[in-house]
Amino acid sequence: MRIAICLLVASLGSGVSVAADFDAPYQRQALELFRRSIAFKTEIGQGQVPLLAAYLADQFRAAGFPDEDIHILPLGETASLVVRYRGNGSGGRPITAIAHMDVVTAKPEDWQRDPFTLVEQGGYFFGRGSVDVKCGLVALTSAFLRLKAEGYVPDRDLILAFSGDEETAQATAADLAQHHRELVDAEFVLNSDAGGGALDEKTGRPVLYGIENSEKSYASFELTVRNPGGHSSLPRADNAIYELADNLQEIRHLQFPVMWTAETREWFRVMAGQTSDPKLSAAMRRFAANPRDPQADRVLAAEPSLVGRTRTTCVPTLLRGGHADNALPQSATATINCRIFPGVEPASVQAALQNRVGPKAEVRPTSAPVYVSGPSPMRPDLLQAVTQVLHSLHDDVPIVPQQESGASDCVIFRAAGIACYGTSETFIKDSDDFAHGLNERVPVASFYQGLDFWYQLFKDLSSPATH
Repeated sequence: MRIAICLLVASLGSGVSVAADFDAPYQRQALELFRRSIAFKTEIGQGQVPLLAAYLADQFRAAGFPDEDIHILPLGETASLVVRYRGNGSGGRPITAIAHMDVVTAKPEDWQRDPFTLVEQGGYFFGRGSVDVKCGLVALTSAFLRLKAEGYVPDRDLILAFSGDEETAQATAADLAQHHRELVDAEFVLNSDAGGGALDEKTGRPVLYGIENSEKSYASFELTVRNPGGHSSLPRADNAIYELADNLQEIRHLQFPVMWTAETREWFRVMAGQTSDPKLSAAMRRFAANPRDPQADRVLAAEPSLVGRTRTTCVPTLLRGGHADNALPQSATATINCRIFPGVEPASVQAALQNRVGPKAEVRPTSAPVYVSGPSPMRPDLLQAVTQVLHSLHDDVPIVPQQESGASDCVIFRAAGIACYGTSETFIKDSDDFAHGLNERVPVASFYQGLDFWYQLFKDLSSPATH
């Protein structure tokens, strides 16, 4: 098991260093891909996703992929990129692997390092998108380039589909699934942006790997309070901002019913044996045995990393109100972001929010579409292939189906009738996971091992000798 790695560092002269343990040609190539990908400011409003797509397309062309198999599909300020690796057709329908090129907005003044410069420090790569999910983007790209360089011919077509706005509207993934189905249609989809491995907080050893086969829907609602307003020198008790604050307190204390699937119960059963906190471990074990156990629910609900696995959750994320500093507010609005348990209709969540705040406030959905899908049935061939690859990298780490608390492009492919599975290459501690936050990072060892993960997984799923 290779977890603690002594890094012998050699300078690259670019502000990034590479460990001598990771100095194979494909690893150096992947590091350069990673450095260049991080440097593209693929935030919403920057218009740089098409530039990253063009850069990656050039790498595929240089590796020998023909132009007719490389598709950049513009959509507004963003774009998607689809690349097909032609097989001989003997192994059945294609397999599509996905990632996204965009990142959550990062304010450089808030970071300790420039978020758009890849920095290696203390065993981590830092940068916006380093873990969500340009590490996966690079690992998938690297696997295709490495296989092509070896002259590998898969027994079925392999497809890469990189979306351009997963962190916002997910319009590019929807465009692919709905309007360019012929480019991405597959027997199933593998997602580098979901699933993945957990490392023990104290020892750093792998404790669990989840194959994500279901995930929550993502929906936002606007909670608005209206008022006639007036002059600020004549304050009144029914101020819209006060009333919005009162309504947000109601939302704060709203708890949706406990829910579960066979996958969540099995995940808690396995994770209970890997958790060092005795109280948390006991609650996981009780929930797996009886998800109606109220004591187990209370413990799990108090843990931010776990509450999303047991129910729908809704939290306020944005505020706006008033129109002048010398006028009483005529309206005040909060955006409520909800992560909805698989299979639950968004309308029922909206109704629960409205019922909680009462008739004086209005709860309405935002214009973004909500995709609702059930779980993808676990495939024995995929489970076997993932197990074989992971155990070659991480000995006998337990592998279980997993429900994702967040949302990814998988939900769009599932809604379009294509089974989708989160098989991220990343192993990380919960305490190191700063996706969407400041000082985002990915372990150096995980990044390099992820290159081998996707390379071998593609081979195992597309070679007659291995399936």
